[in-house]
Amino acid sequence: QVQLVESGGGLVQPGGSLRLSCAASRDIFSISVMGWYRQAPGKQRELVATITNGGSTTYADSMKGRLTISRDTKKNTVYLQMNSLKPEDTAVYYCNAKQYYVLESKEYWGQGTQVTVSS
Repeated sequence: QVQLVESGGGLVQPGGSLRLSCAASRDIFSISVMGWYRQAPGKQRELVATITNGGSTTYADSMKGRLTISRDTKKNTVYLQMNSLKPEDTAVYYCNAKQYYVLESKEYWGQGTQVTVSS
């Protein structure tokens, strides 16, 4: 089991920045992939960024260049730095953890944190 707790969301003006945090309940080196997803009202949840336990990262094309996903292994925390935010980035952002085993995989979600980009 992995518990994930997000923080750092809020209201920001267009062009502003936010850093989201996701604290995991166990050693993140033991988690295959951690990532961030978002879901805007009336839309499907979509991938934002991921980081593997080896440190490889991926980013959504729509936000590439404006994001940095990073981690602090001592704090078991993954961060998402978002810059140059746009109104269309408004969504609930969810932390995700995927654990791959030989015969199965497991997935965990945080409760989400609201990001609102508005003037």
